[in-house]
Amino acid sequence: MHFHILTLFPEMVMDGLGTSITGRAMKKGAISVDAINIRDYAQNKHGQVDDYPYGGGAGMVMQPGPVYRAYEAVKEQIEQRKRLECAATDDNETMEYITADKGKQLRVVYMTPQGKVFNQEIAQELAQEEDLVLLCGHYEGIDERVLERIVTDHISIGDYVLTGGELPAMVVIDAVSRMVPGVLHNDVSAEFETFHDDLLEYPQYTRPEEFMGERVPDVLLSGHHKNIEAWRLERSMERTMERRPDLWAKHQENQNR
Repeated sequence: MHFHILTLFPEMVMDGLGTSITGRAMKKGAISVDAINIRDYAQNKHGQVDDYPYGGGAGMVMQPGPVYRAYEAVKEQIEQRKRLECAATDDNETMEYITADKGKQLRVVYMTPQGKVFNQEIAQELAQEEDLVLLCGHYEGIDERVLERIVTDHISIGDYVLTGGELPAMVVIDAVSRMVPGVLHNDVSAEFETFHDDLLEYPQYTRPEEFMGERVPDVLLSGHHKNIEAWRLERSMERTMERRPDLWAKHQENQNR
């Protein structure tokens, strides 16, 4: 899967994503992350990408031109990669897939507190994309005209305001990349962790068997996989009821369908 981040701070996102699981996934080619500096597409010697808002008001607004030109550059980059993929394969089925995908609208996610709140279902949906563009705003936001032209999804990571879209974009990439085959050491772990089936994850334990007088539950040491599975489901249900009654209600609703 290929992530493309339109940002004013490419070093910030690449430094953050270049470590741990996402960093290892990038090194082995399970995902790719490209940070495009919107300032590179400014048409003035100072690299200015913002201006005062029409109608007055505090702060500055990102201009539409640099954002749109950066987006067009990403589109061209993706199309060029697909042309090379077509040229490199003799398999008709693969070529038909690449050719059909070329006509698909590019998914562009604008990170904004005005968007739909990000969750695991959205992460799973976005993970189906081959290319995903994440647009990071700054200042008082981005000129509405370019947003209407290129953005397909408005996504928020919560009801609070940050200084820019870079941290939310990193959150989305981390969550989505976990759904991509080959990113996690254990491919089933992404499926059976927190929020699977609208339940929180069960408690986890490791060595030593006893810590400050507290022992690991006997069932986890039994080797009886069916009993362990039942215990974990029960703990997941208890934890969800206690900590996230909203998720528990959703779980019950889905179970009754």
